[in-house]
This record gives sequence, C-alpha cells and structure tokens, in this order.
Amino acid sequence: MTSTTTPWICRGCLVRLARRPARHHVRFLTQTAAPESMPPALVARARAIAADHKQLTDKLSQGFDARAAKRVGEFSSILHALQKWDQANESVAELTSLIHDPTTDAELRELAADDLEASRTALADASQSLTTSLVPVHPFAHLPCLIEIRPGAGGSEAAIFAGDLLRMYQAFCNRNHVRNTLLKYENTNGTQEGGVPLSEAILEVASDGAYGIFRCEAGVHRVQRVPVTETKGRTHTSAASVLVLPSVEERSLGEEDVEDPESDYYIDPKEVKTEIMRARGAGGQHVNTTESAVRLTHLPTSISVSMQDSRSQPKNKEKAWRLLRSRLAQLRREKREEDMTAMRRSVVGVAKMGRGDKVRTYNWGQQRVTDHRSGTTVHDLDDVMAGGQTLDKVMESVRGWLMEKDVEALLAEESLTKK
Repeated sequence: MTSTTTPWICRGCLVRLARRPARHHVRFLTQTAAPESMPPALVARARAIAADHKQLTDKLSQGFDARAAKRVGEFSSILHALQKWDQANESVAELTSLIHDPTTDAELRELAADDLEASRTALADASQSLTTSLVPVHPFAHLPCLIEIRPGAGGSEAAIFAGDLLRMYQAFCNRNHVRNTLLKYENTNGTQEGGVPLSEAILEVASDGAYGIFRCEAGVHRVQRVPVTETKGRTHTSAASVLVLPSVEERSLGEEDVEDPESDYYIDPKEVKTEIMRARGAGGQHVNTTESAVRLTHLPTSISVSMQDSRSQPKNKEKAWRLLRSRLAQLRREKREEDMTAMRRSVVGVAKMGRGDKVRTYNWGQQRVTDHRSGTTVHDLDDVMAGGQTLDKVMESVRGWLMEKDVEALLAEESLTKK
C-alpha cells in the first residue's frame, strides 16, 4: 500500500492535517473480506446516526430549532460518508456475485474482475472516510497550543537536549509559516537569556488547530549520544519532557467557558493564591528594584505557575493566568481520559499518551529516530532536528496511531453499550 506524503502546512490547513489519518494505520479496517470491509459495530453506529439525522431533519421541516440544526450539521459528514460507503459496498457485492455466478459468460466475468479491484480500492477509501467521520474530534484540536519543554534525567546533557527540542519545534513552525512565540525561557542559572542549558521553555503556537498537530509530541523524549562534556567517548542516555497544552485567552473564550463550574476552563479566583515578587537572575536595575514577577498557585491541585519574562507585572499576571487555565483544562481532560481508559480496559487495551510516557528516542550515533507508539523509524536525524519533512513523517505516523487507538476505543464503547 502506498504511503501518503505530508503537504505544506498553511495556517488554514492545520485542522485538516490533524484529522488526516495515515492510511496504513487503519489497516485493520481493510483486512476483512469484502463486502463487509469495516467493523459491523461502526457501520451500526453510522446507521443509527443516519436515523437520528432523518428524525432531526423532519423536525426542522416543521419549524426551526437551533439545537436540532446544530446536530444536523454535526451529523452531515457521517451521513455523506455512509452514503459513499454504501455505494462502494454495493458495487463490490454486485461484482463479486457476478464473478461467482456460474451462468455469467467468460467475457462479462473478465470485465467484472477488472472493475472489482477499483471498486475494492474505492470501498477501502470509503471505509477510511466513514471511520474518520465517526471518531469524535478532540475537544482541544481546534485551539492554538503551548509546548512546555523541561529537562529530565541526565543532568546538563538533558538540559542541552531540551534546548535542541525547543529549536526543533521552532524550526518546524518557521518552515511551515506557522506563527510561534517564545512565552518563557529560563536556563539553569534562572535567567531568561537564550542559549543552553535549558531549565524550562514555553513555546506558544498561535495558529488555530495547532493543538491537533502537536498533541502527538507529548511525553518523554530520550536522546542517546556522546555529550560534549564526555572525555572518554561514551554514549549517554538522557531525556526531556514535552507537555502540550491548549492555549486559551480570556477574549477567545465564551462567558459560559469561564463562568461555568463544569467547564474545563473555569477557575474559582478564591482558590488561587497570587504572589508578587522580584524577578530572578540578570536584568539590570529594573529587575532589582521592581516587583514584576507573578506566581499563581491553584490550591486544590497545588498547580503553580510563575512568569517573569515581561517587565510589566500586569502582562506577567495575564500570561500566568493563561498558563494556569491551560494546565487545569489539560489536567481535567486527562482525568476524563483516564476514567474512560479504566472503563474500556476490560474490553480492549487503550494506550494513554501523557507526560510520563517515553514516546521517542533520538540516537545520534546511528542517525536514527524511533517513535515507540507508531513503531516508525527514520534515519535522517539531522532533518528531524531541523524541523524538516522527516519530522513531518514521524508526527503523521503518530497521528495515524492516535486515530487507530480512537477507533479501538470507539469499538470498545460500542461493545460496552451492548452488554
């Protein structure tokens, strides 16, 4: 099966790219014999949604209803994909029946055999489209994102590698003309000066749909190489953690998002401790005389964020609130995913990708990059670290892996609902 190529990523295509699965990661959909080329549970789910769509359409014909109209819009892509699948499925069934019918003359059977291959390809494409339409879109997929990078085990080499990862993501964004801003950079001396070794960095990718693109990068990235400080030429293993958060601003959220206690973005101000202090490290007279640094602590979860990059206390406070809101939203989403994983575990193993999982290894000696989720290995490490097309290939493979896991979870839910 031929592999797809990654297109140039303009800002308007980020969401489309995040939703596009790698074809070879939906392989189990096309392994069953025609005409039933995808799991019956998913076909049943699609037909149930089509029935709901018809009921809602009938309701709208009698008078406008905003909620019904919204649901009809949400179901339209599934209905269209199901129609295409039905057409392709019917074509494969008819051609197969014609070929196996002993009364069919040889010439007609040969023509049917020629058409069958194309019809099976169309059915495989329709199966993939239908499956993709059934998988719920991640609730943060349409948002910009924050990429937090911190060194892990490995001392100064881990801090150097964390800086390498930061520049890799910046290069990826710049190559694809995606707007990005370095919100926070601290080196191991506690200053905001650039360079290595890195203590903590937060990169904001401000384009819509960036979370859907970069969420596949969350986890522990491991490096195997000879550190610059190594005198005996021994290879060391170090690590850096990458956390991907949805980026939210007060003006971009609706009042219901901020004020509703059930919302992922809600924070009770009474539960947040605010501390104002002088910025640390270099910065001249201003740093030494002005209390511009801000630290916010969410007391129920003990999540703490601090900002000192700006000379303005109000700007630092605004950034700190944005980061705190993003971290809490991500935490609440992860909690729900953990609950769902526990529920599904009795049916199918659903892997969780989070901040504590080793997701990728970068081996300098072999010029190799291996992603441990999708199983993809590439041997152009320099292009990966430069944010090039090889990194596109690795990231796309993980998005395909995520789609496969989403489909498995969907099948598990269908199985649970029938018990």
